[in-house]
Amino acid sequence: MLAPLLSRSYRHLFAAQVIALLGTGLATIALGLLAYDLAGQNASLVLGTVFTIKMLAYVSIAPIAGAFADRFNRRKLLVALDIVRAAAAISLPFVTAVWQVYILIFLLQSASAAFTPTFQATIPDVLTEEADYTKALSLSRLAYDLENILSPAIAGALLVFLTYDALFIGTVFGFLASALLVGTVLLPNADIPERTGFYDRTTRGIRIYMATPRLRGLLALNLAAAAAGAMVLVNTPLLVREFLGKPESAVAWTLFAFGLGSMLAAVILPRLLEHFIDRSIMLLGAVLMLTALLGFEWITVSDGLTWTGLLLVWFCSGLGYAAVLTPAGRLLRRSSEIADRPALFAAQFALSHLCWLLTYPLSGWLMTRFGPQAAVAGLAVLVSLGLIAAPLLWPRQAGSAAEH
Repeated sequence: MLAPLLSRSYRHLFAAQVIALLGTGLATIALGLLAYDLAGQNASLVLGTVFTIKMLAYVSIAPIAGAFADRFNRRKLLVALDIVRAAAAISLPFVTAVWQVYILIFLLQSASAAFTPTFQATIPDVLTEEADYTKALSLSRLAYDLENILSPAIAGALLVFLTYDALFIGTVFGFLASALLVGTVLLPNADIPERTGFYDRTTRGIRIYMATPRLRGLLALNLAAAAAGAMVLVNTPLLVREFLGKPESAVAWTLFAFGLGSMLAAVILPRLLEHFIDRSIMLLGAVLMLTALLGFEWITVSDGLTWTGLLLVWFCSGLGYAAVLTPAGRLLRRSSEIADRPALFAAQFALSHLCWLLTYPLSGWLMTRFGPQAAVAGLAVLVSLGLIAAPLLWPRQAGSAAEH
C-alpha cells in the first residue's frame, strides 16, 4: 500500500492532503463549539445551516471547477485555493454574529469545492500505473480516517488549556502548509479534449455517472452514508454538552470514537476487498450504519442516553461509514476513461454532497424541534431508503463488470 509514496510528487501531495484535512477537522470541531457559544440551545440548527451552506457551495461550484480546471496551471490553482481557504479560516475567531459565520463558510467551502476535485483528478496523472493508483486511493481513504482520529484527539488536548479559537489557528496553518507542499512539485496539466460548449463540459461527468449502474448504486449508498454522518457531525455538540452535560473536550473525544471506527474499517478493508466484491462490502457497511442508529434509539428509550452508549454507537457508525466510502474511488476509476476522469470525480463530489445538502439541515431541524429520538428515526429512514435502492440500481451481475 505504501508503494505510491516512493514518488516524490505523490508523497508531497499526500502530505498536503493529510495536513489540510487535519486543519479542516479542527475547524469542524471549533465550528460546533462556536455555534453553541453563539446560539445556545439552537446550536444544532445553526450548525446544520453551516453544513448546508457548505453543501450548496460544493454542489454548485464543483461541476464548474471540474469542467474548467484544465484551463489553469494546476499547481498555481491549488496553491491559490489553499491561500483563500486560510484567509477565510483566520477570520472565523473574530465573528460576533451567526450571519458572519455563514458568509465566511461559503467562501471557504467554495474554494474547497474547486480544490478537492482538481486535486483528486491530478493523482491518476501523477501515478500512471494502475496498481499504484489503486493503492493511492486506499491511502487517500486512510488520510480521511486519520483526520477523524487525530483531529478530535488534538482538539481534545488543546481544549484542556486553550479556547476553541485556537483550533481555527490550527486550520490556517494546515492550509498554508498544504499550499507550500503543493508548490514544491511539478504537476501535469490535464490533456482533455475541447467539448462543444459550457453545458457539455459541466454536465458530462453527471451524465456518465447516471448512465453507469454501479455509480447509480453508489449514489444511493452516498445517501445512506450522509444520513448517518449528519447525525454524528450536526448533533454531537448538543448531545454531549446539553443532554449529557459534558465539557467541550468530550465533544472531541466523542467524534474520536466515530473516527476510530472508520480507521479500523479502512485498515481491514483492503484484505476484505481481495476476497469480496465492492458491492457486498458497501452494502454491509450500510447495514451496519442502520444497525448503529437503531441501537442509539434502543439505548435512549430503554436505559437513557449515556456517554458510553453514545461512544459505542458512534464507533459502529464509523465502521459502516468507511465500508461504504472506501471503495468509491475504485468504482469511479473503473467507470471512466482518462479524458473524462476529472469530470466524473467532480460529479461524484457534487452528487455525494447533494445528499449531505439534504441530511444536514434535516438532522439539525429534527434535533432542534423534536429531540434526539426523532432525529435518529428520521435519518434511519434515509439510511434504509439508500440500502433498499442500492441493490436495485446496482444489480449483482453488474458488481464486477469490466471497466468503462
